[in-house]
Amino acid sequence: MSDEFEQTLQEEFEVLESIFPEELERISHTELKIRVESDAPSSSDPLTLSLHVKYPPTYPSEIPELSLEELEGELTELERETLLDGLRLAGEDSLGMAMVFTLVTHLQSAMSALIQGRAEELQAREAEKARIEAEAEAHRARGTAVTADSFAAWKEQFNAEMRRRMEREEEDKMRGMTPKEREEFRRSKTKLTGRQLFERDRNLAKEDEALGEEGAESVDISKYDRTEPREADEEEDEGPGITFDDSD
Repeated sequence: MSDEFEQTLQEEFEVLESIFPEELERISHTELKIRVESDAPSSSDPLTLSLHVKYPPTYPSEIPELSLEELEGELTELERETLLDGLRLAGEDSLGMAMVFTLVTHLQSAMSALIQGRAEELQAREAEKARIEAEAEAHRARGTAVTADSFAAWKEQFNAEMRRRMEREEEDKMRGMTPKEREEFRRSKTKLTGRQLFERDRNLAKEDEALGEEGAESVDISKYDRTEPREADEEEDEGPGITFDDSD
């Protein structure tokens, strides 16, 4: 290692130690850790990280090797990579000069933004959940409008379910029967009930009535004028008139 590199590390370490006396931990001559908290800590979402810095021999012309460790709270992999990418970009802007202090201040701001983003996302999820629950409650209060199509669909489904239930009941009933009883039961199912006989007879009566109406001839009574015979009768009733001679 060059004397210039050694001097750069020593000077930066002294500065960092004066700024972060309790947060700084020197692991080796070229490696250190700094405990970092956000600018705006949150009691509901605490987050404390340890920034691990490994100096390369060409520092500060090269960005140190950086890693993050959770001391309090948790990071998703996406959050971790986002924070590290931001640190690397901040380091590129500081190439050629001591940069660890700049990296720490950048990380503090990034952690605050992360916590704020989490809070906003949580609020958005809760608002969406409340909206869905309110819509569901309103739907339950309104009920479902019944249309002709929806009623027909329900009726078809209901009838199908009733048929299946009756079939299951008949199957259960037939299991306890002897073969002869089952045969008699099947024959009884083919007989018409009293209501079915009544409906059949009524339909037959309607058919006979319709056939009778089709074979009957219609009569136009307007063809028969009843006034003419009456006038003829009146003429016959009058007969020869009786005259009186005034000469007498």
